[in-house]
Amino acid sequence: MKMKIGAVQTMQVIRQTEAGYILQNDVFLPNEAAETKLTKGEKADVFLYNDRKGAILATTTHPLVQVDEFDWAEVVDVVSGLGVFVDIGIEKEMLVSQDDLPLFESVWPVEGDMLFVTLTADKKNRLRATPATEQIFEEHWNLASTDLLNQSINGRIYHTNKEGSAMISKNSYRGFIHHTERKQEPRLGEWVEGRIIDVKEEGTLNVSLRPLKQEGMHEDADAILNYLEQNDGLMHFSDKSDPEDIRGTFSISKAAFKRALGRLMKEGKVKQSDGKTYLI
Repeated sequence: MKMKIGAVQTMQVIRQTEAGYILQNDVFLPNEAAETKLTKGEKADVFLYNDRKGAILATTTHPLVQVDEFDWAEVVDVVSGLGVFVDIGIEKEMLVSQDDLPLFESVWPVEGDMLFVTLTADKKNRLRATPATEQIFEEHWNLASTDLLNQSINGRIYHTNKEGSAMISKNSYRGFIHHTERKQEPRLGEWVEGRIIDVKEEGTLNVSLRPLKQEGMHEDADAILNYLEQNDGLMHFSDKSDPEDIRGTFSISKAAFKRALGRLMKEGKVKQSDGKTYLI
């Protein structure tokens, strides 16, 4: 019979051994992978996958993640230069190749993060877990209503780059986080909390991971003070500095920088002179 790796198939038990069952096409079903005892000639619905040596194994456990079937899978291991491994509910953990992850490992998932994946087979018929594309998420989301504006939202990052990050909320709303609305780029698969700053006509959301201005001003002021303390009380930044230089160092906008700097000057903690800022 033709076998499809990464899917559930009905297979007949040919014989039983001490270690398990031999199914059609010499597929091995280990005892520990059989939820009930089977007999010769009995048919069982089994999920087929490869072991580390490439041999085909069977299990009566049916994972939600299969070929052409998507679901969330937890990251259980990260291997630099190779990729990450996810748990799909069977003995073998599935590799998500570095080719399907962000370019920079700093925004790779870490243990405990979740990825929305399916299974695919490579040229050698070995199974890999592959993250869903934007097109898949376009088929798995709900329209957001305008009454969500300014509400808090949390969800999982499913795509990220320098321009921004895409998230899906627990209510299946799709949100976009522009790079100016985050202090740092979130990891793929990370759970984030933010607030809704716009509801688009097509029902998607614009989300900010930054705090409200008053809350942000306090955090930004602390960041400036910390920078000054680490640089002998002097920094070559002022309210006249280039916006990109400010963002590159403090990960905030020039407007936010000026608000925080103004607060520190009002409190008598810093002073400016000749394009520089000094700790008092």
